[in-house]
Amino acid sequence: MAQPAAWDHPEPLALDTAPVPEYGTGSLADLLPTLAAGMAVPDMTATIQELTPADRNCVFLIDGLGWEQLKAHPDEAPFMTSLLAGSRGGTGRPLTAGYPATTATSLASVGTGRPPGAHGLPGYTVRNPATGELMNQLRWQPWTKPGAWQPYPTVFQLAHQAGVHAAQVSSPTFQNTPLTKVALSGGTFHGRLSGEERVDLAAEQLAAGDRSLVYTYYAEVDGAGHRFGVDSDTWRGQLMYVDRLVQRLAEQLPSRSALYVTADHGMIDIPFDEQHRIDFDEDWELRAGVALLGGEGRARHVYAVPGAAGDVLTCWREVLGEQFWVASRDEAIAAGWFGPPDQFDERVYDRIGHVIAAARDDVLLIASEREPKESAMVGNHGSMTPAEQLVPLLEVRS
Repeated sequence: MAQPAAWDHPEPLALDTAPVPEYGTGSLADLLPTLAAGMAVPDMTATIQELTPADRNCVFLIDGLGWEQLKAHPDEAPFMTSLLAGSRGGTGRPLTAGYPATTATSLASVGTGRPPGAHGLPGYTVRNPATGELMNQLRWQPWTKPGAWQPYPTVFQLAHQAGVHAAQVSSPTFQNTPLTKVALSGGTFHGRLSGEERVDLAAEQLAAGDRSLVYTYYAEVDGAGHRFGVDSDTWRGQLMYVDRLVQRLAEQLPSRSALYVTADHGMIDIPFDEQHRIDFDEDWELRAGVALLGGEGRARHVYAVPGAAGDVLTCWREVLGEQFWVASRDEAIAAGWFGPPDQFDERVYDRIGHVIAAARDDVLLIASEREPKESAMVGNHGSMTPAEQLVPLLEVRS
């Protein structure tokens, strides 16, 4: 019997073929609890077993720099490339971001040490059950009370309470944003404009305590990828620059320190044609029964009008099922897409779409009228493919 060709996909894609993130053993949500446990912060558990404790820990998060993109560009990033074999405690393996692989969700996972189904930022845009409106969780629009939306303390706050010197070094723009408040606050925030200033100050903050937990961040790799793509000269230039920043920080580490370089997600370039970019705003089948379209092009939350959720699920599976994993809300939660089901917080339930669509192929579900800026992006992310989901955990110790 002839075997099916490689491009003959199941119809629809079986949900159990979706590569669920490594929650509890190797996801972004496990990183800070593991580091904090090594510094004897109460109620923290070291779940990334490969990591060795250090008294001073610095996490340098490079927005948009996925594991696969880093491995594909050794000439532009010689220093980080030299660290690849030692990633994740010497195993040479990456972490997984968590679903969806997008900035607001991942930063909340990093800072709270909880998966998306617990911290409650499960997408780029999700419905606010209290208002019925879509809420952009990156820009926090429309505004809602941060502490009600994400009530858990951050690992930085818990570390600070335990006597650890906790600090964040980032752009001054982020100091007072609601996302910073719910995801990354605790200890002291230090705003610096240039990358060089940030890494220099991060090294100083590491040395400021016998036990230190420091976070620093660089955004422009992501911006270049969205605008120009991860195969562009602009993106490569940003990678070259941030590689030098990582080396600069590594060379300044005080004694008893560990530097961990990671990212919030990877990225994939999507061609600009109808085959690769399906336009929700021009597709009457996909629009039927849909009240709100949330998420982003490769990780959609679909909110149905009352009574239509089953029909919407059936339609989306028929139209997109060869290219997207399409699940009901309950199926996605039970499958662990948003974290272990036993850690799912019921307050998050109605924020998640009645239907979830996660891209498997190199496709994008755009909305050209309601999301013109997002629909024009070259580089995209959000789903569970290796290019989006896998992120480095490079390590330098002093």
